[in-house]
Amino acid sequence: MRIAFELNGEPVDPDVDGDMPLLWLLRDVLDLTGTKYGCGAGLCGACTVHLDDEPVRACQVPAREVEGRRVRSIEGLSVDGDHPLQRAWVELQVPQCGYCQSGQIMAAAALLARHPRPTPGQVDAFLSGNLCRCGTYPRLRAALARASGERDGP
Repeated sequence: MRIAFELNGEPVDPDVDGDMPLLWLLRDVLDLTGTKYGCGAGLCGACTVHLDDEPVRACQVPAREVEGRRVRSIEGLSVDGDHPLQRAWVELQVPQCGYCQSGQIMAAAALLARHPRPTPGQVDAFLSGNLCRCGTYPRLRAALARASGERDGP
């Protein structure tokens, strides 16, 4: 079936199985490999993207559910990697292995869109939903603080 939707600000209409998870539509059909496969069960957050500006686990969203909607992947967060979160991630050397980081950044972008200066409780809630096997949570906190303009951190 053809599924028409907006991806990173551009219209697309790939011909795919409507049951295919959005994750595989992005990675295998549209060749946007920044969104990672982590667990396939919606538990780890590595595949977090925005669907109509809300963070979702791409491994859990059937392709048919994005018909007529807006999807933003890590590739669409900023054209040149100059989003405040991306800059903070680089400046503070957040990633170790980096595998979870696109999902972390997309979840953080959704958090900052809702709460430009998140409280420690809001940051804790964010961190609880995306797993980092390397344990870079202190650097994640610092990067969120920097991106929100609070240099001392939440």
